[in-house]
Amino acid sequence: MFIRVKPSGARKYLQIVENHREGKRVVQRVIATLGRLDEMVARGQVDVLLRSLSRFATKVRLWEDHRRGGLLARSSIKIGPELAFGSLWKKLGLNDILAQMLSIRRFEFPMERAIFASVLHRMFSSGSDRSAQAWLQDVRVEGAEGLECHHLYRAMRFLGENKDRIEEDLFHNNRDLFTKTSLAFFDTTTLYFEGCGGESLGQFGHSKDHRPDLKQMVVGAVLSEDGRPLACQMWPGNQADARSLLPVVDSTRKRFGIEQVCWVADRGMATKSLIEELDARSLTYILGARLRRVKEIKEEVLSHPSPYQEVASNLQVKEVKLGERRYVVCYNPEQAAKDAADRESILLSLKDTLEAGPSALVGNQGYRRYLKIERGSAVIDQAKVQEDERYDGKFVLRTNSSLPASDVALHYKQLLLVEQFFRAAKSLLDTRPIFHKFDATIVGHVFVSFLALVLVYELKDRLKAKGFDIEWSDILRDLEALCEVEVSDGDQTYLLRTELRGICGKVLQAAGAAIPPTVRISSVVPRP
Repeated sequence: MFIRVKPSGARKYLQIVENHREGKRVVQRVIATLGRLDEMVARGQVDVLLRSLSRFATKVRLWEDHRRGGLLARSSIKIGPELAFGSLWKKLGLNDILAQMLSIRRFEFPMERAIFASVLHRMFSSGSDRSAQAWLQDVRVEGAEGLECHHLYRAMRFLGENKDRIEEDLFHNNRDLFTKTSLAFFDTTTLYFEGCGGESLGQFGHSKDHRPDLKQMVVGAVLSEDGRPLACQMWPGNQADARSLLPVVDSTRKRFGIEQVCWVADRGMATKSLIEELDARSLTYILGARLRRVKEIKEEVLSHPSPYQEVASNLQVKEVKLGERRYVVCYNPEQAAKDAADRESILLSLKDTLEAGPSALVGNQGYRRYLKIERGSAVIDQAKVQEDERYDGKFVLRTNSSLPASDVALHYKQLLLVEQFFRAAKSLLDTRPIFHKFDATIVGHVFVSFLALVLVYELKDRLKAKGFDIEWSDILRDLEALCEVEVSDGDQTYLLRTELRGICGKVLQAAGAAIPPTVRISSVVPRP
């Protein structure tokens, strides 16, 4: 039923009309003609009619009273975060996975809700697990009411003790998402500790965060070819990258049943012993190689006369075979120009600095690579400069795959997916700071970031399928802006939903989340 303006010659009439079906057609039926529109407006009858009807329009009246300040808000709580990611949490089956695991345990608090609340907090607010309790005071997480700080710490320990099973169940529950997995990307990073670093995980080692003064741990991640997170692993901070890949390969094959997959990893993994082990297992790989440290690459591969072929914008490749060893040399003209310009800048600065003597140059690694000492004086070594020019814009891959050289290079460039994953884990989801004392809770703390990134990937993948490319910061902002305001009208308490701001509607649609009505009766007893 609705109001319609009906023209009749030079005049217009206001009518109440309803739609009804006659056979297969929908037709309109006039319920009443209220009068001439111009006369009703002139006499103020339209306003009178609306005010009279508004007594029966609870939603409209509540909103108008609240807007004018006639109804004071008792509280306001954010509902967007849980609406979007709570829906994805269930669609991925994480609630069922945890419920099944918890069915034989007896916790005095809702463990699954504590885990979900921790994951949600990690996405929307930086800080330690301790700060999650305060954050939850302003965010609705159904079933998480009354959670305290020690509950969240116990949730971290539970996650750390059951990480592998959760990963495996998540994989098998969503196996259709991984049916096309033919590539597995692996890389590692380091996370430093503010505290003691746990029982054994915290060790001093090569810090990728440039904090050698702090204990750290090594974190590795396996991603599918489209960037979907599969698993993560953690080791003490003094473990070398090259020792990480093989255990992950073996465990991934065993845990997930992934056999026919090509492993892609960066040059930090490519040691002689690792390659021999991969070959012995008949596993396919694409590994970055060290240009400057491997004699065979320096002397034979880079100087091979075969021509380059252009395979993509700013990417040329050539294949080099030395016996049974297969290399793919990749060349990026833009990067080569940048490398040359950077070197020229260093050399110009170096010439200006040489007059200060060798002691002024020792601490500058960029300078030292081009210097030699002659008769007690530092001079530029032209042989080193020429040697450095050979590497401009180049990287070399070692592979045993049968893929064309162009595909080998393009697949390796996809390793950027893992780098993006770690950047998100360190900054977007703010895995640090880590203050936990026990290894299990530390593993759980990091695994919360992994689960958060699983949800982030799922949402972005769904948005991409609908043709939306939305910044993560915009998603967070507009979801957090969606609130429900609690107001009282007489003895009844209502919840008024704020409007969907920006891209909030698109995000909720992609997540498959049901949007609450604008006004609904609260099931909560009004607070005094």
